Amino acid sequence: MHGLSYAKGPTEVPLLDTTIGTALRHAAERWADGLALVSRHQGLRWTWSELDAAVDRVATGLLRLGVTAGDRVGIWAPNCAEWTVIQFATARIGAILVTINPAYRVNEIEYALNKVGCSLLVTAVRFKTSDYLAMLREIGPAKLPHLRHIVTIGADAHEGFLPWDTLDTTADADELAAAGAGLGADDAINIQFTSGTTGFPKGATLTHRNTLNNGYFTAQTIALTEADRICIPVPLYHCFGMVLGNMAALTSGAAMVYPGEAFDPAAVLQAVEAEGCTALYGVPTMFIAVLGQPALDTTDVSTLRTGIMAGSPCPVTVMRQVIDRLCMREVTIGYGMTETSPLTTQTARNDPLEERVGTVGRVHPHAEAKIVGPDGQTLPIGEQGEYCSRGYAVMLGYWDDPAKTAEAIDADGWMHSGDLATMDAQGYVRITGRIKDMIIRGGENIYPREIEEFLLTHPHVADAQVFGVSDEKYGEEVCAWVIARAGAALGPDDILGHCRGRIAHYKVPRHVRVVESFAMTVTGKAQKFEMRRMMEAELGLSAR
Repeated sequence: MHGLSYAKGPTEVPLLDTTIGTALRHAAERWADGLALVSRHQGLRWTWSELDAAVDRVATGLLRLGVTAGDRVGIWAPNCAEWTVIQFATARIGAILVTINPAYRVNEIEYALNKVGCSLLVTAVRFKTSDYLAMLREIGPAKLPHLRHIVTIGADAHEGFLPWDTLDTTADADELAAAGAGLGADDAINIQFTSGTTGFPKGATLTHRNTLNNGYFTAQTIALTEADRICIPVPLYHCFGMVLGNMAALTSGAAMVYPGEAFDPAAVLQAVEAEGCTALYGVPTMFIAVLGQPALDTTDVSTLRTGIMAGSPCPVTVMRQVIDRLCMREVTIGYGMTETSPLTTQTARNDPLEERVGTVGRVHPHAEAKIVGPDGQTLPIGEQGEYCSRGYAVMLGYWDDPAKTAEAIDADGWMHSGDLATMDAQGYVRITGRIKDMIIRGGENIYPREIEEFLLTHPHVADAQVFGVSDEKYGEEVCAWVIARAGAALGPDDILGHCRGRIAHYKVPRHVRVVESFAMTVTGKAQKFEMRRMMEAELGLSAR
């Protein structure tokens, strides 16, 4: 495909052809006394052999509650050691882990549990303002016909629920061997609900092969070994935490370090210093928050060398600060989606700075990528179109939703991302926006990412989100929400003055708001649809 926007990753290193449970056993044998897991807010430190033993106990507990291969087991909790034990224990016996957003409320948890038919749920008692047990009692067993058991994390007993000790039982090697005997790498092992900006979330169904290999190649890309410590402040319920964090550690021997049950920039810095973390993960907004901590200047972050920034486009200014102020000279940018386990492209540690700050890298091993036009044809190098990927990492499909699966994965196995991108002659991919994010103002196509990057060149702007709002004259108008740098005085007129005469008039925001925060998902992605709704309500506009 010379001259076309198509690339295929290297295949010299073979795919891992095993299950997660077997991989954990191998890790426990190879790095028995090596540090595997640190959960700082729980005061817990486990070696690989200790983690393996904990997983055996809980896997046995699941079997004794009647969980068998293919059964769906939900986990509804913030980051904690028990979350990871459940992740590995379900894999060891072939149950399918259903990862549930800790921010879900009553209607969402009821939908998720019923959509995939969860037979057992492991839940935190509460998190932030959410009382999980009260919500589950409100729904009641009659509305959850598949759910047989609910297990609570923690030592306390709660009426109507099983305590964690019910699962943490004496391991039975014979039972575990029998349960694991028929499992294969292509078995479904995880259902992740996509955040879905419209309609109900869809359950992306992933396999051992999907997630284990994605973690493996991610670890190779950033050169993780058993000497590394990965600071993981991203949520485990999402691929970023459970695959790029936990699976990368599993396949490299690196330690998983959880600074807290949820993201806290101060806790991140404390964890990096105290544990000597060598890698740090986060979405751009997390890195912005860490960089904004006054304690950064007095915190020893010199052990850091690498990490992954992903989840949303990274502003160039942020990337440069991460390299300089956080010592992450080998930081990489990753790109993908839940449906591709998640990464399909990543920059390399030794890529030129220009590529590491301006692209999402090149295609991963054993994967293919292409940029297509509206007619589905592969576009010439440099032309903007939809990013598509194919290979081992593509999900089995959306759980019990063949129609939505067929919309996302075409007949040739290509996963359509809905993201706009370009590819250069060296195979580097640049994400230029979302197809659905595009603003059409009076016939002009406007891509928010371009304006966001420009706004970030203002010295007092820490972050920016640009989206369209309804307009009677033009159909849509450009709206910008910006967050000021700490201590900076910034108003809408400053933003408009920065734009006028420097970008095309039709790209200059019609509406500007200086805000303290954006509407965000738990994973740190900006919810532009929610910001648009709020803005249109404030302006008294009818929604598009």
